Amino acid sequence: MKKVESELEDELRPEYDLGSLRVRKLGPGRKRFGDVVRLEPDVADVFPDADAVNQALRFLIRVTKENQNALRPTKGDA
Repeated sequence: MKKVESELEDELRPEYDLGSLRVRKLGPGRKRFGDVVRLEPDVADVFPDADAVNQALRFLIRVTKENQNALRPTKGDA
């Protein structure tokens, strides 16, 4: 069986340097861009987007800190 050489017509402009492009890996070995937190479906249904989740968590953090400060005994309470 003979090898048939085919010539492709390159329609790309010379200024396009395809050699400088990076290949984005797919799958478990790819580079991660930040932490990913997966929400359970029932929790995800409550929040329309990531901003809503962050806002709710910041509120929870603030309330928790305020409650911890309120429960701490002061010097005169002991």
